[in-house]
Amino acid sequence: MGRPRSFDETAVLDAAAAEFRVHGFADTSTEQLCEAAGVRRSSLYNAFTSKDELFVRALERYVTVFRERRAQVLADDQLSGAERLRVLMEDVIEEERAAREQGHAAGCMVVQSMMAPDLRERDERVARILDRDLRELLDGFEGVIRAGRLDGSIRADADAHEGALLVATVISGLRVTAQAGIECELLRQIALNGLRSLLS
Repeated sequence: MGRPRSFDETAVLDAAAAEFRVHGFADTSTEQLCEAAGVRRSSLYNAFTSKDELFVRALERYVTVFRERRAQVLADDQLSGAERLRVLMEDVIEEERAAREQGHAAGCMVVQSMMAPDLRERDERVARILDRDLRELLDGFEGVIRAGRLDGSIRADADAHEGALLVATVISGLRVTAQAGIECELLRQIALNGLRSLLS
């Protein structure tokens, strides 16, 4: 029997990702996923066969959306290298601020998944998605750091790879710290302090 026309797969994946990114795989129930997506359990499993399959598809969708958002900022040559990094940090903080108004942290599906190594062992697709996302993330940050060295906004002696790891660590740390209820202004200060060692 065919899937109902009213079933919006992309909307379901986005709704599932919104739950997984806050609660992680283990602590997100099928009931939560159905409620968030506005679909019945039978419809969910007809489309995705299992919670594991839904997780993998939602993770792929999540990293794709964020990769595209990140790429727009990283490629904006109207901004200096340092400004691009600040915009990325501010986007994270703004997302956390908006989520806080709804009574929770925004979370991050990638961070949640990285902190649950059993997920990588459970399905090799998860490992592939996470590894590819990390490579592309670091490549993008390295490019911006090199651009910043050329435009003078980032220290000329800053190592691009080490700097990229620093930026990725600060962003992940912001996500985890936000889960602990830290106010956005303090998150902003943490971000600025994290970037300070790279700036000219």
